[in-house]
Amino acid sequence: MTTDAAQRAAQRAANELDLKVVPPVIQPDYATILGLIVALALIVGAIATGRSDANFLNAPAFLIVVFGTMAATSVAYSSAELKHVPGIIGKTLLRRVRKPSQMATQLMVIASLARKRGILALSSVESEVQKDPFLFKAVRLVTDGYSADDIDHVLGQEVDSLVSRHKRAASIVRRGSEIAPAMGLIGTLVGLVQMLAQLEDPATIGPAMAIALLTTFYGAILGTVILGPLSAKLERNSNDEAMIKGMILTAMTSIAQQDNPRRLEMLLNSSLPPDDHIQYFKS
Repeated sequence: MTTDAAQRAAQRAANELDLKVVPPVIQPDYATILGLIVALALIVGAIATGRSDANFLNAPAFLIVVFGTMAATSVAYSSAELKHVPGIIGKTLLRRVRKPSQMATQLMVIASLARKRGILALSSVESEVQKDPFLFKAVRLVTDGYSADDIDHVLGQEVDSLVSRHKRAASIVRRGSEIAPAMGLIGTLVGLVQMLAQLEDPATIGPAMAIALLTTFYGAILGTVILGPLSAKLERNSNDEAMIKGMILTAMTSIAQQDNPRRLEMLLNSSLPPDDHIQYFKS
């Protein structure tokens, strides 16, 4: 069989197997957005319905907590890491969504094609897998003849690097969540010192005490309501992406070893949550 004929046969096989790579979709993380809105709305609602004319807005207290938290957090990281903070926060609100079971099914289609037509037949689906850069790179490694050990090393290093970057990003936000309440306490101590310095005027004690406590209030909101949950969401998103890439790594090493696709199905299901298990082979 000529090279052109072999490619046409592989393409027909790919069409028969109906490989459709679905790239990750960027969409709003409604759980995060609504959670923040509801939490802040409850606090504002409690303030608004309170039987008091207390003023919960204080510029010095706000500046101490917000900018103090930013400054203290920046000490622990380099400027190169900190410049990505806006993008890091944005990833908690707009996340890349991809169904693990869908990726597992796509990998089973690729493995079945390699089993049926040979590893070189995967070159016929490169235009389709280009929709996912990591999957495209993995397939190219297989078609270029790299061993399973080499593929595991190359892709494993990339996954480890990805996880390391994500952990560093989450650690910045987590560090901010730890510092914010402490900055609130510092602001409270500053306010108390100023209050004690003018005890001879009893009329100033109440307002000064209220302002001092506002910094603790702001710090608790920033650290507990905003930054703490965002750092947890970053870690969860990182775990989800690492799982997807780990599945691709498992599939490509299995194909390179010319394993039976049924074994690959078992391996993929072992890394998926029970609700996302696939049944590619019906019997």
